[in-house]
Amino acid sequence: MRVLVLKNIPIEGPGTIEDYLRKRQIAFDEVELLKGGEVPAGRDYTHVVMMGGPMAVYEMNMYPHMGKGARLLEGFIKKGVSALGVCLGAQMLAHVLGARVYAGGQKEVGWYEVEMTPEAMKDGVFKSLSVNGQAKAQVFQWHGDTFELPADAVRLASSPVYPNQAFRWGQREQKVYALQFHIEVTPGIIAQWFEGEKDFLEAKKLFNKTVEIYPEYSKRAMEFYRGFFSE
Repeated sequence: MRVLVLKNIPIEGPGTIEDYLRKRQIAFDEVELLKGGEVPAGRDYTHVVMMGGPMAVYEMNMYPHMGKGARLLEGFIKKGVSALGVCLGAQMLAHVLGARVYAGGQKEVGWYEVEMTPEAMKDGVFKSLSVNGQAKAQVFQWHGDTFELPADAVRLASSPVYPNQAFRWGQREQKVYALQFHIEVTPGIIAQWFEGEKDFLEAKKLFNKTVEIYPEYSKRAMEFYRGFFSE
């Protein structure tokens, strides 16, 4: 097994995904697309992970590295490689699978509950994100864009504002998951993202909530990774 992590900006790294891979001693390569990084030649990947970023899929003409990332993602999927998209990465997955990505009516920033569909609760990988076996997940959001479901995709989660929060696509042997939310975050990542935030008290409140939630949140994330990265 070998994993490829594609980053759209340096500040949005793999977080707990990297923690899981290192703990399990799973080989992985990390490519900084914005900095012109190239995928190492001659390596066969079983999984590819596309991380987030503040840019939009419909702004690809402004960000050439995103077009490169989309082409890589599409190529890996066509080869049968399992794929995970996080936030912008989820939108890029929707895009390469033929669905429309567009600006939403409002932003979701902070900790939210999303409703899990009956299909999600039957999904051996995704159901690990449920809180106490209920059809809901507590997740960290930071986005203002959304997407339509690709053909043959299965909706896994929704919120009152955005019905498409997560989907699964592909056959049993190929796992393709798109998550609009961030399961990879740690308290340190949240602190970095909100560094210099003008509303200090609100940022502090959000950070404290992250510290409170993190032990259980990270356990659920690790269970998700265990299912996704299994062969």
